[in-house]
Amino acid sequence: MKIIYYLFVFPISLLPLRIIYLFSDLFYLLLISVIPYRKKVIYENLKRSFPNKTESELKRLQRKFYRHFTDILAEGIKNLSISENELRKRIKVVNPELMQNLYQKNKSVLLVSGHYNNWEWLISAQAFLCPHQAVGIGMPLSSKFWDKKLNEKRARFGMKIIHSKIVKDFYEKPIEQPIATLILSDQSPGDSHKAYWMEFLNQQTAVLFGCELLAHTYDQSVVFFSMKKLKRGFYTIEFELIAEHSSKMKWGEITEKHTRLLEKLIQSEPSQWIWSHKRWKRQIPENLQELKNQQEHSFYDKFKR
Repeated sequence: MKIIYYLFVFPISLLPLRIIYLFSDLFYLLLISVIPYRKKVIYENLKRSFPNKTESELKRLQRKFYRHFTDILAEGIKNLSISENELRKRIKVVNPELMQNLYQKNKSVLLVSGHYNNWEWLISAQAFLCPHQAVGIGMPLSSKFWDKKLNEKRARFGMKIIHSKIVKDFYEKPIEQPIATLILSDQSPGDSHKAYWMEFLNQQTAVLFGCELLAHTYDQSVVFFSMKKLKRGFYTIEFELIAEHSSKMKWGEITEKHTRLLEKLIQSEPSQWIWSHKRWKRQIPENLQELKNQQEHSFYDKFKR
């Protein structure tokens, strides 16, 4: 792993992005002709999510996804060495005043969205794009070397990476300034019985409930961010307030809102979401309504006494 990183990956990251995109172009051609990476998974995900699209439209979307996917990989490699100045040129915040206002009110924030467009650049740039102390909750990679190296690079401009198992300890410590925790909440939950079930992209979907639990436990504000591509390698970020005082929100309200906003974002340009992920691998519980009733009761018993 170290040899691959130091002899190939990191040296490539030092090249200008326009040169790295040449590798992206080549990889794209390989994906659509020789190495169809997760072709069946991608196609089936698109087919279920857009049941009214024709086969030719779905295949066109699949090719657009491969084009986007290879660019994200190229930009991810560049992220290992990209400078703060270059990131500032490539990511612009449309409405920074929303986060500024929350910061001035001393409100910590859960900054939530999904794996849409270049989330790796946002992880690196969040510390200087927002006034809050940037925080990321990390799930350790199987390779200790890559886990350490990637988190070092993600944190080099001020992002603080915390392990998912020590979230409670971190939040209960005194803080010097309000924090903004980045949460990408579109992964498949590990336990279908602890997930929040709702319709998403035309199918019943298990959604991670962690964002909502954190919001209610610590009464943090919740802000959704939309990351949109202007052109190759250039993005905008727009914030939307979901809840300033989360303790006033009903069970499921936060999860419904941020998932609906992500759905709307995906539908605006489907190719820029990660369709290669096995998002719908969890089976729908047989007693779904009973499960939801139990979840709601437990939620109100914990937070609304």
